[in-house]
Amino acid sequence: MKDARPLATALADPVAVLGFGPDDWTSLLSIARAERLDGSLAFRLADMPLPGPVARALEDARAQAEFGRAQGLWEVEMARRALAPLGVAPILLKGSAFAFAGLPAAVGRLVGDLDILVPRDRLDDVETALLDAGFSWAKDDDYTHAYYRRWMHELPPLVHFDRGAMIDVHHTILPLTARRTPDADALIADSIEISAGVRILSPADMIVHAACHLFADGDMAGGLRNLWDIDRLLRLFTAHPDFWKTLDARARLHQMHEPVALALRLADRLFATPVEPRLAGHDRVRDGLFIRRLLARDGWGRPIRPLNRLGFYIRSHWMRMPPLMLARHLWIKARAK
Repeated sequence: MKDARPLATALADPVAVLGFGPDDWTSLLSIARAERLDGSLAFRLADMPLPGPVARALEDARAQAEFGRAQGLWEVEMARRALAPLGVAPILLKGSAFAFAGLPAAVGRLVGDLDILVPRDRLDDVETALLDAGFSWAKDDDYTHAYYRRWMHELPPLVHFDRGAMIDVHHTILPLTARRTPDADALIADSIEISAGVRILSPADMIVHAACHLFADGDMAGGLRNLWDIDRLLRLFTAHPDFWKTLDARARLHQMHEPVALALRLADRLFATPVEPRLAGHDRVRDGLFIRRLLARDGWGRPIRPLNRLGFYIRSHWMRMPPLMLARHLWIKARAK
């Protein structure tokens, strides 16, 4: 396999794996593990006739995903308990939100750190409550704390001293230095209570945040998994007749119309996701560069296309902060190593 396209194909159309030989399976599983999509693949292929070793490997992936899901849900409950005395209901983001709400995007998905969104004016209270609940700073140097608190969209990461669980506390969904400025108040106001003391983003805002995370807040490492999230969410949300109209309005409100359109186009091209053509638009040349980055794995799961990846790494920093601030930040980080 020259890149990760067979993984995208297998996720979109499980029947495509029926003609696979031993080498094809080795490559597919290696790429899926590298992209943290082996659990998702395992559930997609659960009903397919598979070679014995492949079936056992995928059964292990399903078990690992289910164990991670249980751990993730427990961390949600721990956060709820810690913040309940404040009257703050954490808004779950990404994998934890999918798992807690029972969304299709959660099936087989590994749940990593717990990401929550809270009002910015409650950050100090939330920080104190989590520290009292046994969390401490994963990084404790003065520069990291000053950088996060002045410029970032979240507190410095916290880790629980006993459970080893990580929690990222957001007050918006993009760094304050970013060129786009989503409306954090609107995200919070339109969030949905999914259980007592726990909330998730509205469906349209969930897609906007997924597009933020994929295109506007990083170098697209792990991007194929994020795009798969978008496919799974859209296949559910688009059953509502007004969804596309709402998504268009929310994307414009959050200054994310272009990234959302790009996410729709790439999901359509890689997973045949049903999208609204008027919202998705068309930009085949630019889309091709993004697809090359998303699929940049060889048959052993190793990164390939170094120039393409370097370009997106530079782009990620360029989008996060102005040039002079970026130069100073990279200089300080380089000297700290």
